[in-house]
Amino acid sequence: MPINYSIPMDYTRRKIKVTVVGCGRWGSFLAWYANQLGHKVTVYGKSGEISYEKLVMTHKNEYVTFPKTIELTNDLPHAIKTADVVLVSVPSQVFRNVMGDIRSSCDMTGKYLVTCMKGIEISTGMRLSEIALEFGLESWQVAVWAGPGHVQEFTVGNPNCMLIDGYERSTIERIIEFFKSPLIRFYYGTDVIGTEIGAAAKNVMGIVAGVLDGMNLVTLKGALMARGSREVSRLIAALGGNPLSAYGLCHIGDYETTLFSVHSHNRMWGENYACGKKYDKLAEGVHTARAMSLLAEKYEVDMPITNAVNTMILDKMQPRDVMEQLFDRRLKDEFN
Repeated sequence: MPINYSIPMDYTRRKIKVTVVGCGRWGSFLAWYANQLGHKVTVYGKSGEISYEKLVMTHKNEYVTFPKTIELTNDLPHAIKTADVVLVSVPSQVFRNVMGDIRSSCDMTGKYLVTCMKGIEISTGMRLSEIALEFGLESWQVAVWAGPGHVQEFTVGNPNCMLIDGYERSTIERIIEFFKSPLIRFYYGTDVIGTEIGAAAKNVMGIVAGVLDGMNLVTLKGALMARGSREVSRLIAALGGNPLSAYGLCHIGDYETTLFSVHSHNRMWGENYACGKKYDKLAEGVHTARAMSLLAEKYEVDMPITNAVNTMILDKMQPRDVMEQLFDRRLKDEFN
């Protein structure tokens, strides 16, 4: 008999006010999920954006249906003012602009801000939580939500494990207490650098997995999992994080969701690229490959797979040529 992973409305002990900034696939799920937990939910989106306007008109998208208790607004100060916790799920390269809007018009005193997307800013190489701190938030206010999970799986009751990381343990514990449920088992993050880098980097590996699918080289995915996580661990260590984080939920723990799932935008982007087709949905790995390559150069870290993806995209190279270059590198010890 299957286990029932539905969320009882009285599961959390304390009901809070949650604002979700962003109306895309993950943002709309977060709003739906917080509402399922019994929290008061407000969703902010910009007028004219297709995802926001669709929710306003129909209260649903291709992933979730919102109950009428979820408030939709294009008034950012109002959305922030009503919140105890602000969950941000926007494309990583516009996060700085979003933080600028929040700082210029909203009071974040006493509120938590949780970044719920995975990326690195190309222009600066900064992690998303670093950007939040740059805009005046205190360390206790900032947390990071990472780990595996697809909306399409969660909404039909398939559970998964995720983690919350941050700069202060009390914040991590508080956010988990707000959002834990039978559907998502959370772990306490202990390495915010590793969590953010690992989470962003898995999208790059997702593109590679898609390329392998498009080239009918699925058997190479095992090698990708081993060598990809290895080079990510080197970058994490160079930035001051724990290299073991690459082997946790933030990175290799997210590989099934990214390297094999039909729902992965990054994998689909890579597969379409290998087949000579265009893929229009957001694939964060495209930008992350560039950002990580710049970090690898700056910190002198050997990241052949990441650099190959970045070169392939920038120079519009054929995947088979990229593969040949990777295989033609000099031989070396596996754990050097």
